[in-house]
Amino acid sequence: MTVAWCTGAGKGIGRAVAYRLARDGMCLAASSRTVEDLEALAAESAGLSGEIRPYRVDVTRKEEVSATVEAIEAEMGQLDLVILNAGTHTAVRAEDFEAGVFRRLMETNFMGTVNALAAVLPRLIERRSGHIAVVASVAGYRGLPTAAAYGASKAALINMCESLKPELDRHGVRLTLINPGFVKTPLTDRNEFRMPFLMDVEDAAERIAVGLKSHRFEVTFPKRFTWGMKAARCLPYALYFALTRRIG
Repeated sequence: MTVAWCTGAGKGIGRAVAYRLARDGMCLAASSRTVEDLEALAAESAGLSGEIRPYRVDVTRKEEVSATVEAIEAEMGQLDLVILNAGTHTAVRAEDFEAGVFRRLMETNFMGTVNALAAVLPRLIERRSGHIAVVASVAGYRGLPTAAAYGASKAALINMCESLKPELDRHGVRLTLINPGFVKTPLTDRNEFRMPFLMDVEDAAERIAVGLKSHRFEVTFPKRFTWGMKAARCLPYALYFALTRRIG
């Protein structure tokens, strides 16, 4: 049975993905900072062909992450799949610019993933096996209004994964980058702007589950939106800012 670990599994995309993979028969270690969310997820998964076990962890604490990985492998077996999804979002406007917001988002969204990678990579490289999936966002493709902190953290994840991919290939470790568009979750429920092509979280989890079985480096959805965002990366600044001024 495949042993997997999913961070940020208490709510949103991580929760839906954990449930979806357990339905496929995986033995899933689900982690977040909120024990109640994890216990509810484990209870709801009872009766599925797989299993979900809760592991509380704060991904911003490196030692705590390392201890959690050690506990998972001691209790559930060697990790085959690691889904690094933990993240948060806070809108930032120039009028309310605050360094603390950037620090908090980078600590969770970027360094939280880095801490998890530091814990699992030596194990997977030594075994020359395993699969890591990092959840970033199309917000990391290019700067968007009110997303100065969030987008920067996701851009950092994208750049890091692009850098690591060739090296991990040589060690027999698969790396997948997941870049969703807008997905209906407790985080996006806070947004006060129109979100084009907003997806249900169950649909997003299905796209991720299917994408993990492929050998593509990047899994991105919904295509009608994300490919438009890819094209926007090629626009000269004059045209790009003309578009984003309408959003902001």
